[in-house]
Amino acid sequence: MVLPLKIGLTGGIASGKTTVSNHFAQLGVPVIDADVIAHALVEPGQPALELIVQTFGPEIINNTDQLNRAKLRKKIYANRLDRQRLEAILHPRIKKNMQEQIAGLHDAYCLLSIPLLVETGMLDIVDRVLVVDCPPQLQEQRIKARDGLNSKEIEQIIKVQATREARLAIANDVIYNDSNLDNLQKQVLALHQRYCELSNAGDDPSNVEERPKQTE
Repeated sequence: MVLPLKIGLTGGIASGKTTVSNHFAQLGVPVIDADVIAHALVEPGQPALELIVQTFGPEIINNTDQLNRAKLRKKIYANRLDRQRLEAILHPRIKKNMQEQIAGLHDAYCLLSIPLLVETGMLDIVDRVLVVDCPPQLQEQRIKARDGLNSKEIEQIIKVQATREARLAIANDVIYNDSNLDNLQKQVLALHQRYCELSNAGDDPSNVEERPKQTE
């Protein structure tokens, strides 16, 4: 079975990953989104949600039997051990679901949107890494405008994510989302053409340098 070329899309919070993945989707590229999978995994009745309740207590569920995301987010950003417990529940399931979806594709390439690609160690399921990057100051402005968080809350979130330098260190390609939408679309289109070319080239030894970079 020939699998599509797998592009791992990542970037810091509010860097523009969703906008980029939407542009690729409009070009007909299959997008498998880790966040979408994670949301489905914690729907009422799902085994992962039951484990989360066992781990963090029934107070993590609201009065409509839904996961109280705000309360859980506050808990895991305040406590590293709690964050690791949640990751141990979700990350293996997300990875398995992604692999199952990839196996059903017959496209030239697909996009795997994994915000925590560096942190989760999912490099082994991608062939190439695409990082969406923007300056930290712009990132903070976008978070405040989008989520209404204060500087302290933003600092907590960014602190638990990989650094900008760590993401760029594993990047094969970078989209700079520090300008306008037209510029972003041009970058996406150029990479779309590049990925189609790489897929047509096949897994040739001359393309070894195109594999994701590994960090120490």
